[in-house]
Amino acid sequence: MPSIANAETLRFGGNFPADHSSSKAMEIFKEELASRTDDDLTAQLFPGMQLGGAGENIDQVSAGAIMGTWIGIAYLSRIVPELEALSLPFAFDSREDAFRVIDGEVGDMLDEKLAEKGFVALGYMELGFRNVTNNIRPIESLEDFDGLKIRLQPNQTHLDTFRALGANPVSMDIKEVYGALQQGVLDGQENPYSVIATRRLDEVQKYLSDTRHFYDYIVVVANRDAFNNLTDEQQQAVQGSMEKAVEWQRNKAAEEADAARQTLIDRGMEFSSLSTETRDQLREATQGVVKELKDKIGADAVESVQAELNK
Repeated sequence: MPSIANAETLRFGGNFPADHSSSKAMEIFKEELASRTDDDLTAQLFPGMQLGGAGENIDQVSAGAIMGTWIGIAYLSRIVPELEALSLPFAFDSREDAFRVIDGEVGDMLDEKLAEKGFVALGYMELGFRNVTNNIRPIESLEDFDGLKIRLQPNQTHLDTFRALGANPVSMDIKEVYGALQQGVLDGQENPYSVIATRRLDEVQKYLSDTRHFYDYIVVVANRDAFNNLTDEQQQAVQGSMEKAVEWQRNKAAEEADAARQTLIDRGMEFSSLSTETRDQLREATQGVVKELKDKIGADAVESVQAELNK
């Protein structure tokens, strides 16, 4: 079997739907790559879990069965634990903060960690800020989290954060969330605005808050050996094409987040905004989670993120 590095077609699998901004950005990457290499190097895309879920896609990239994947960054934290440093609770006040971190020295450090595990990071897109919805009360203070049964992703740092806030977090598959909210098994959940809107969670949730407790990235990774086997010109074409795709996606994701929030308000959700003072209180209440994370993955990674944010 010939090496995929010598083939003219680079295969990328992803778990986001074809109409998600990240999948559309990969189409831009595909067009740009063909244009820059006069069709000598082309990309074949498999969005929407055509090649399996995120974990399977990572394993396929690692084994060299496919060239790359675009996934939520949390899925790689089992391989590169330092990526969890990006999950500091209430760390990012804006998307500009988030991109300053990932586009700077922190991103370089994480790229090195990924390379040690056989991956090349081609670019970081936006998944977005995660925000809380619930059916009990507007969330405007630390006390408002008390006792709320909230669904979260199966991520230990995320669960620990909500326990520190006094909530009762529950890990549950996203496909079960609508029914659990409808039946009152859950009080609330947290997701980027676009996910809340597309999954119609406003139909079973009353209150929407801009908690922005975590910021989520999408990372595009390739098999390191396969990438290194490309010619210098081909590598530059891949990287240049991805830069254009990432820039487009970040702008598109920001537009979609603002539009989705307005859609949720228009559909009747009651929106509340957290004050700077409240965000400071929430950050203070979750300092223990930050300490545990330092113990778990090493203080260097966490302090690098904090240092970048304090600049």
